[in-house]
Amino acid sequence: MTRILLLSDTHSHMDDTIIKYAKKADEIWHAGDIGTLSVTDELSSYKPVRGVHGNIDDHIIQKEFPLDNRFTCEGVEVWMTHIGGYPQKYNIRIREEIQQKPPKLFICGHSHILKVMWDKKLGLLHMNPGACGKHGFHQIRTMLQFVIEGTEIKNLEIIELGKRG
Repeated sequence: MTRILLLSDTHSHMDDTIIKYAKKADEIWHAGDIGTLSVTDELSSYKPVRGVHGNIDDHIIQKEFPLDNRFTCEGVEVWMTHIGGYPQKYNIRIREEIQQKPPKLFICGHSHILKVMWDKKLGLLHMNPGACGKHGFHQIRTMLQFVIEGTEIKNLEIIELGKRG
């Protein structure tokens, strides 16, 4: 069993509430727009961090985190990218690959909109944790936590961190 904390769009922001949840996870996944490596450095001082760079991340972050991160957690194939779209509206950059080789779990950030939905056609679960930073148009800062046990994704919870301002 692996407890995952999934966050995105920190835009250089970190706070005690994010850290509180990070300490409870087994792994922390960041879906891009990190802002500064001090965010992922702090998170990785608590638990292992997997991530991707986003469109606001500079060359330093791009050296540390890839554009796409495909990996397996227990028995679940995961594909994480910052700008990926969602079922029926996948980004053109990844559309062909996701149709030919869909993962079981597809994660992206970028929109600052929390979204979890099934893609019945491809048999995958799409997750976007929204934004937990304070920069952007979102009103409520959000993250997701869930468990991967074998080939199952379960116990999904939305974490609301309060208003952006």
